[in-house]
Amino acid sequence: MNPLFESLAGLTLRDPWMLSCALLLPLALWLRRRRGAPAVRFAPAAFVQDLPRTWRVRMLPLPPALQVLGLLLVVLALARPVQRTPLPLRTEGIDILLCLDVSSSMAARDMDPLRARLDLAKAAAAQFIAGRPQDRVGLIAFARYPDLVCPPTLDHAALQELLARVERVESEGPEDATGIGTAVARAAQVLRASTAKSKVVILLTDGEENVATAQTPAEIAPLHAGQLCRELGVRVYAIAAGTGGPDASGGGPAIDTSQVQRLAEMTGGALHEARDAGAMAGVYAHIDALEKVEIQEPRYRLEDRFLPFLGAALALLFLGRVLQSTLLEALP
Repeated sequence: MNPLFESLAGLTLRDPWMLSCALLLPLALWLRRRRGAPAVRFAPAAFVQDLPRTWRVRMLPLPPALQVLGLLLVVLALARPVQRTPLPLRTEGIDILLCLDVSSSMAARDMDPLRARLDLAKAAAAQFIAGRPQDRVGLIAFARYPDLVCPPTLDHAALQELLARVERVESEGPEDATGIGTAVARAAQVLRASTAKSKVVILLTDGEENVATAQTPAEIAPLHAGQLCRELGVRVYAIAAGTGGPDASGGGPAIDTSQVQRLAEMTGGALHEARDAGAMAGVYAHIDALEKVEIQEPRYRLEDRFLPFLGAALALLFLGRVLQSTLLEALP
């Protein structure tokens, strides 16, 4: 009965067992009929059998029918009809910080003869952001020092605009260095206050740490930044961009990625190498597939809809009683 009622009326019954009360209606009608009409001293029906049947005579069964229908609606109201209203799906978003290397070596065009490493990195990052509408995404640009360009936000349009404005630092200038440890530590600090279930840093660099060295023990080394991320529950994915060293063509000795690899692995992430534009886009797609947003099962709110049935029942019972006492009154 419940599936049929739901398919017809779009409602479901909370207490369908109450429909069994409808079985009492035939019993009540039978008892009422068995009791018979009240006795009176005159019986005019015997003298009017041959009179024409007027519309009032034809409508005499209407009041009892309205009363029976009203009682059926009362029973239906007692069965508690409810409507299932779907609620919006709740998603468990991820807070992501993109750490983008903007040192002068990002001008190399070894990955694409027409575009620099930084341009390819920005294009891939923009595509990644566009595919994560449920996540708060932020951006840190770093060379010698990290610069929080945008904290994690759902305003991805503003983030995309800020990303497009990111430029490389001046070659051989005071900021032209690669402080990976400092940048990752800054990202972990930003994500410290996050309440998201998952916190992720995506580090893209084409060089190796040259700020925290044996001569500068006060600087934050990549491994120290990795320990901080592990304590704060921040996972780091690292992307090593380019085919070689820091000169304009990407030539020179290959960079040492061992520190960055250890940093990523100790946080539960991984190091990926991107030697061309397609590989860089593929790495972002791989990370996108790993960091899935958790979506809860569909939820519904049950809203009572018994009042319309109860109101209609009372109206039918009242109308049947009024007709029976006025226009369609039948004397014995």
